Amino acid sequence: MWYNSVNFKAYLALILTMLLWGSSFIALKFAFVAFDPMTAIFGRMLCASLIMIFVFPKYRRVTKRPGDLKILLIMALFEPCLYFVFEGYALKFTSASQAGIVSSIMPLMVAISAFFILQEKIRLRTLIGFIIAVAGGVWISIFSQANEHSPNPILGNFLEFLAIACASGYTICARYLSLRYHPLYLTAVQSFLGTLFFLPLMIISPSGIPSSFPLIPVLSVIYLGVVVTLVAYTCYNYAVSKIPAGQASSFINLVPVFTIILGWMILGERFTLIQFMGVIIVFAGVTLSQWKGSQNKSTLDTKVKI
Repeated sequence: MWYNSVNFKAYLALILTMLLWGSSFIALKFAFVAFDPMTAIFGRMLCASLIMIFVFPKYRRVTKRPGDLKILLIMALFEPCLYFVFEGYALKFTSASQAGIVSSIMPLMVAISAFFILQEKIRLRTLIGFIIAVAGGVWISIFSQANEHSPNPILGNFLEFLAIACASGYTICARYLSLRYHPLYLTAVQSFLGTLFFLPLMIISPSGIPSSFPLIPVLSVIYLGVVVTLVAYTCYNYAVSKIPAGQASSFINLVPVFTIILGWMILGERFTLIQFMGVIIVFAGVTLSQWKGSQNKSTLDTKVKI
């Protein structure tokens, strides 16, 4: 069982990561009350970068293999850059709970990505589960009603799906790189490149550079930068250095659980009965795809083709 594994610390790190990622949907909702998505995300990356300035020098002297720089850039492009663009605008249109449910499809996206990029075999059960989970996400979106939490849930959930596709690419890159680079080094690269990426997007955003800084949205941005970005991503990068990417990504199933609980406790979000049926469909698809009918020994190795 997983709790008897020598990688127990990696599993604990993953659980903490999923809790923090689940809370990020709630924090972003608070941040977007006062800030444009690009402004909030730039502030998030800037907070992380300012702390990493003091940490990065210890890990910057590393020996890079030929081709690693390209993969580092691709990793950062996937996440935080494109991922946060899609997720930032997704949460302008859908609720935190629905976005969390859509995120549960990520383990299946990783399996699909590994099939095309790593030539790993994909089981028929995984493919069927992927189709069922996507159908559940579509179900939730179709029967979502516009309200103060989700003014355009179909658009918002689709943008979250694109964000998850980017997160899947990031997971594969992070697993490959984490075999040779310290987790804090990878987190620092993400923070610095993310800051540079979102600075011009903030400047050209409709609201531009903010002129007021309400307390709760500001604290939410700081929380996202210091806790979610630094702590969660460092824990995740550490975990994928110890266990296979597909195994680590299966913990993403915990994100919607934490998000739904926090969305209900903090934001007062609710699901209708027919939407809850969609939630069940999503989890049924994810569970089917992860069911270990036979041991899957495929792992990520140096054969990655990016």
